[in-house]
Amino acid sequence: MALAETYLSVIQKRFKSVKEQGDKTLAQLEEAQLHWAYNEDSNSIAVIVKHVSGNMISRWTDFLTTDGEKPTRNRDDEFMDSLQTKEAIILAWEKGWQVFLDALESLTESDLHGHVTIRGEQLSVIDAIERQMAHYSQHVGQIIYIAKQVTGAQWQTLSIPRGQSQAFTNDMLKKHQQ
Repeated sequence: MALAETYLSVIQKRFKSVKEQGDKTLAQLEEAQLHWAYNEDSNSIAVIVKHVSGNMISRWTDFLTTDGEKPTRNRDDEFMDSLQTKEAIILAWEKGWQVFLDALESLTESDLHGHVTIRGEQLSVIDAIERQMAHYSQHVGQIIYIAKQVTGAQWQTLSIPRGQSQAFTNDMLKKHQQ
């Protein structure tokens, strides 16, 4: 497998993993928990979802041919808590990810050698992808952190539970030795 093909495969897998972490987090939350914010200067999960979705739709619609900051995007509005229901929040989440993943999956090896523009700045396609990996991972991490705070003891871990690291490692070693 060529390096570019490997990169595209790996990055798609990683982004899908980031989405899955967000999916599992959102599934654990009640509607009111999605709107909780530490203070008036903090973002709720609903606001973070709205922002991530807006970013994905703007950046990844016509990714290779138009500026990633679309004139139709209202970034400031993304930070207003206006998605009132859990259904609306999930719909925005899924719409953004669908646009993004469709665009990512359509990329070819030759596309990786090109450039895209975001707010007038030219970036290599790989740089633009990696920039979004950092951005989306940061926001999903925020979503998880807030969710852990608002669910307390009801939180269902998304990774290895505390105190079970060695058992997990042993299981993985057994699995991969077969």
